Amino acid sequence: MSDLLHEFVRCFTETKTVLTEVFGALGPYTYLILFGIVFAETGLVILPLLPGDSLLFATGALAGMGHLDPWLAAITIFCAALLGDNVNYRVGRAIGPRAFNGRYRWLKREHLLRTQEFFEKHGSKAVILARFAPIVRTFSPFVAGVGAMPFPRFLLSSVVGALLWVGAFVGAGYFFGNLPFVERHFTKVVLAIVALSLLPVLWGWWSARKVAKAT
Repeated sequence: MSDLLHEFVRCFTETKTVLTEVFGALGPYTYLILFGIVFAETGLVILPLLPGDSLLFATGALAGMGHLDPWLAAITIFCAALLGDNVNYRVGRAIGPRAFNGRYRWLKREHLLRTQEFFEKHGSKAVILARFAPIVRTFSPFVAGVGAMPFPRFLLSSVVGALLWVGAFVGAGYFFGNLPFVERHFTKVVLAIVALSLLPVLWGWWSARKVAKAT
């Protein structure tokens, strides 16, 4: 059990090393591993704690070393993210309203109505920005489904968010992931990138709260 926990922690703290080991063992099947992890983090609302941002950055770094094809890796991750979003949305759309039918006291219908109002007002921006926030990106498609956000609007937001996310993190890893400084401080660099990517999310939250207080 302790060994499994150690390996799980390494996926976050030594993502590049772990991914290099996976590539050495599986070769081209590494693309399937990338697809599975990104799909699980995005599509399964019960699995928000998976290495998303660091995995993309490490993937770009391995592509920069010539181990992976950058375009194939980026397309694989994009497809996984998009499919995961849509599965999560459909699950939320299917079970969400029924879960708020009054049977469960802690799931109040007014919360569902507020969710619907939120996505009517901020839906597209919320889905795109949530893609850059760990854990939040796992729940965002589900909440969008629960809130009955129109599917065409959700799909467009999901595509844009996935393109920006994959392009930013895989691209950053490809161009900067193998610099000596970055290699020595890989985890800190990824955390710094995640922190920067969270700034628009925090700004949107602060702006919405300010507007809510004013009204």
